[in-house]
Amino acid sequence: MAIGRTADPRPAIDAALARRLVDTQFPQWAELPLELLDPAGSDHVIYRLGEDLSVRLPRHAGAIGQAMKEFEWLPRLAPHLPLAIPAPVGVGEPDFDYPWPWAVSRWLDGEVATAEALADSSPAAVQLAEFLTALQEFVPEDFPLENAREDLTGRPLADRDRATRAAIAEVDGTFDTAAMTALWDAALNAPGWDRPPVWFHGDFHTGNLLTVDGRLSAVIDFGGLGIGDPACDLTIAFTLMSAGSRAAFRTALGVDDATWTRGRGWALATGLNAYTSYAAVNPRVAAQTTRQITEALIG
Repeated sequence: MAIGRTADPRPAIDAALARRLVDTQFPQWAELPLELLDPAGSDHVIYRLGEDLSVRLPRHAGAIGQAMKEFEWLPRLAPHLPLAIPAPVGVGEPDFDYPWPWAVSRWLDGEVATAEALADSSPAAVQLAEFLTALQEFVPEDFPLENAREDLTGRPLADRDRATRAAIAEVDGTFDTAAMTALWDAALNAPGWDRPPVWFHGDFHTGNLLTVDGRLSAVIDFGGLGIGDPACDLTIAFTLMSAGSRAAFRTALGVDDATWTRGRGWALATGLNAYTSYAAVNPRVAAQTTRQITEALIG
C-alpha cells in the first residue's frame, strides 16, 4: 500500500529569497554568509546566518504563528529553564512573494539528540523530566493561565480522533492494528487533566533536543508552546527512551496513570501522522516514527 498525502501549497524558499529578506529587513547582517541547514524538519527551512544567528522560514501555514510566539515568550521562559532554549532577536515581515512572518534567532550549537545515543540514559531522562517540571511551574505575572488566549490554548486529544483512526487503517499490515486501536480507545477514555492548566512545549520529541559532547544541551522549536494538559509532552518518552530510562523519567516527573495513557495516545497519534505523511519519501522519518509507534504500544 502506498503511503503519502498530497502536500498543501507551499511557497518556494531558496537561498536567494532568504538573502533578499535578510538584506532588506536586517541590513546590519547583510554581509553575513547564509548556509542551509539540512535536514531541518517539516515546519521550517533554516539557514545559519554567520556564526551566531539562524533564519527560520515557515514552510506551511500551520507554522506561521511560531515566530511571534517565540519572540514573546522564550525570553520570559529562558531564565526559569534548566536547558538552553532559542533566543529570538527579530521577526521579519512578508516580502518578495513570501507570505508569512519569519524569525531570526541566536544560533544554538549542538547535534540533534538520537535514541541510539541516549535511549538507555536514565540521567538524560531525569534531566528532561526536570526541564518539563520547570516549564510546568512557570507562572508569568499578570497572565492568568486559566484563561489562556487562543494561540496558547491546548487542543484536546479527541480532536485527532478521525485522523488517527484513518491512519491506523492506512498502516494496517505494517503495525498491529488491534493494539493501536486499543491504545487509542484507552487514551480517549482516560480521565482528563483535572489540575490547574500548565505550560507545555507541544512538540517535545527527539528532533527538538540538542546535545553537546553527548549530553543534553538545549530544547528548540517552541511552535507548539501552550497551556493546558501537559500529556502531549510525554511523547519524548517514546521517541527517545527505552523501558528503563522511561521509568526513571516517569518517576521523576510524577506522572499518574491517566496522564501517562493520554501521553501514549499523543505519541501514537503524532507518530502515525508523521509516518503516513513522510515515511514513503523520507527513510529517516520512517525509522523514527516506527520506533515512536512501537514504543508507545509497549507503554
